[in-house]
Amino acid sequence: MRVTDRVCVVTGGGSGIGKALCERFTEHGARRVVVVDRTADAARAVAESIGGIAEIVDVGDAEQITDMLERIEEAHGPIDVLCNNAAIASGTDPLSTPIDEWQKQWDINVMSHVHAIRAALPGMLARGEGHILHTSSMAGILTSHGNAPYATSKHAVVGLAEWMSITYHDKGIRTYLLAPLGVRTPMLGDVADTEWGRNAIGSVREPEEVAQQVTDAFEEERFLVLTDPIAQDWMEFKTNQPEKWLRGMRKLQKRIDSEG
Repeated sequence: MRVTDRVCVVTGGGSGIGKALCERFTEHGARRVVVVDRTADAARAVAESIGGIAEIVDVGDAEQITDMLERIEEAHGPIDVLCNNAAIASGTDPLSTPIDEWQKQWDINVMSHVHAIRAALPGMLARGEGHILHTSSMAGILTSHGNAPYATSKHAVVGLAEWMSITYHDKGIRTYLLAPLGVRTPMLGDVADTEWGRNAIGSVREPEEVAQQVTDAFEEERFLVLTDPIAQDWMEFKTNQPEKWLRGMRKLQKRIDSEG
């Protein structure tokens, strides 16, 4: 699938990977690119720079995201490509993180995907074609240190994407799972500058590199998008030697605690 002449919607499109996706889709000739973000200035700046459309939406709110997608289809035609990319990362462990923070991450990191699917999927199924990208993280495949709500919610995104691919692939719906390691975005912060961070996230990629990897996966209709080859090795290590993998992760946790 190529995005040429397609209507593409990208949540979290005001910065980072989402911004790069919006720019790449425009370069590849998308008919409309919709930049969805809760930060108005960011969404409008990206939309203005690419000739796209800005939508200021809290994607954790079912009514807001449903209304937005309905408006887009009414004004610009069927949504061909839906990129569920928005996410937040905050919190620490289950004891220290307030329950309302757990809920906020669940609403944005997971339920925003569900709300968007519920709004866009019926039309895609009726047409017999649709393309849905779920941005998770290697934290959703391997896990991560330090942020239990983020790791937990990103695992849920992986499960949802796999379920979507199994259930709807033969009905014309192509599902893609983006699982980045380190990418130079506001969310990464200064992690890459720490010793444990360098060990945990691999080579730091630029958002533009990731956007190209996504469009490559679209053209190949390939489910899994990894941003660093080492991620494949780590996935196989975890699968083949789970006890050894856990021991290694515990050692890294001890180093984090000692630096802390």
